[in-house]
Amino acid sequence: MRLSILDQVPLTEHAPTVPEALSSGLQLAQEAEHLGYHRIWFAEHHHSKSFASAAPEMMTALALERTKRIRIGTGAILLPYYQAQQVAESMGLLVAVHPDRVDIGVGRAALSDPHYAQKIAALVHDLDAVHEPSDTEPAGRLWVLGAGGSTAPLPGTLGAGYVHGHFLRPTGGEPATRAYREAAANAGHRAHTVLAVRFATADTEDKAQALADALLLWRVRKDLGNDGPIPSVDTAASYRWSDQERARASERRQALIVGTPDSVRDQLLALAEAHGADELMLNTLVCDPADRLESYRLLAQSFSK
Repeated sequence: MRLSILDQVPLTEHAPTVPEALSSGLQLAQEAEHLGYHRIWFAEHHHSKSFASAAPEMMTALALERTKRIRIGTGAILLPYYQAQQVAESMGLLVAVHPDRVDIGVGRAALSDPHYAQKIAALVHDLDAVHEPSDTEPAGRLWVLGAGGSTAPLPGTLGAGYVHGHFLRPTGGEPATRAYREAAANAGHRAHTVLAVRFATADTEDKAQALADALLLWRVRKDLGNDGPIPSVDTAASYRWSDQERARASERRQALIVGTPDSVRDQLLALAEAHGADELMLNTLVCDPADRLESYRLLAQSFSK
């Protein structure tokens, strides 16, 4: 099972400034390569008090210069904001300097774009022209990120890869990934299915739960209109939750895999099997950058057993 990382470049109580968050994200890319992760992608967020990366293509360029082998990419460029030609040309420049190490992940989040399908088709065409054929990577090294399921058949038809965001919507993913694979088969393409999952792990169950509680506190606050940095374990432990917040946290916990590394590994493998995924893209949001690195290290070690 391939393991990869989706980094949202979080602002936290331990790393509250943009320079600190960016430095932590670039350090994670280097550590991910050392640990044997297949790829690391950087997300795009605008006007956010939780995340520092508004330009994933820039994070990709910076991370490529600091690593040697790991695949680096965008997860995802919000395509409704851009013309396909701009994306193809800017990412094509990175491909020219770092051949076959660059992934182009695109999505639309909640944005509307009547030309979304045409843009993706244009990107597959333009980016495939600058890549050699590959059995292990999709056409143009292009990936489409989705969570609702309506987009899933499109990348299959075009030969692109599909990344399903379990961490955004933990139910209903199986029909989406199945629709993608069926569309790929009908079009004569090889399917490349990735499941993006959020987790919290530590060497003890108690610490893993503490990390999860801090993450859920951030998520609940954001849901209720209080966007801000990821809180620390200590902040979460001393926080007085309202009934509304506890109910919301219970709902959000369904999208979070929590436990010791071996327990999380087993849960992740079960999810991958259920979704027909051949790769897991992992995301964790914890306050201390050292705890974040340790989380990815522990999980990589568990999968290597």
